[in-house]
Amino acid sequence: MTVPVITVDGPSGSGKGTIGHRLADHLGWHLLDSGALYRVTGQACLQQGVDWQDEPAVAQVARNLDVHFESAPTGEVLVILAGEDVSRVIRTEEGGRGASTVAALPSVRDALLSRQREFAQAPGLVADGRDMGTVVFPAAQCKIFLTASAEERAERRYKQLIAKGESVSLPRLLEDIEERDLRDSSRAVSPLVPAEDAFVIDSTARNIDEVFAEVLEKVGEKALI
Repeated sequence: MTVPVITVDGPSGSGKGTIGHRLADHLGWHLLDSGALYRVTGQACLQQGVDWQDEPAVAQVARNLDVHFESAPTGEVLVILAGEDVSRVIRTEEGGRGASTVAALPSVRDALLSRQREFAQAPGLVADGRDMGTVVFPAAQCKIFLTASAEERAERRYKQLIAKGESVSLPRLLEDIEERDLRDSSRAVSPLVPAEDAFVIDSTARNIDEVFAEVLEKVGEKALI
């Protein structure tokens, strides 16, 4: 029996994490936050003193990750690395830079590929990331690609971090996002691009309910609900 898979790809701040989580809850399916695996790899490198650019060493870290996901009573997905809850630290801007840097290394992507595919279990999987529909699950029954302007995504991230009490600079956030976009879209392996058969949805100036409604419509077109 083929396990149904819905992929939700897009750049940082496009809303793919929120949409993916909401969609998985709505369908009662499993969720794969692939970005968390790359963020955890970056965090594990920091803990072990491994330079993010040292590809053989980073790949070794990725192959031996002691990581699992737990559901908190609040519904939040907790990321546990070697027994430690790193859910918050991997969501910082440094965590994002680490994820984007190690994700550009081909051997690291290879090391995490099979682990990601293992998440496809009944009754179904919603997988969010940057290459879910192009590389990890190319045969997915429904593929969504979310996008938004860099300015919009920087503004969203700024509000999130301010709400958490962090001191951040909006211009610096925009610069980081533009740099990450360039790195993600121009890397030689698994660049950030929509799958040829993906539904591309621009979330700029749209609220999450509007975007989710359109995603549900596209999922319905594929007869998955």
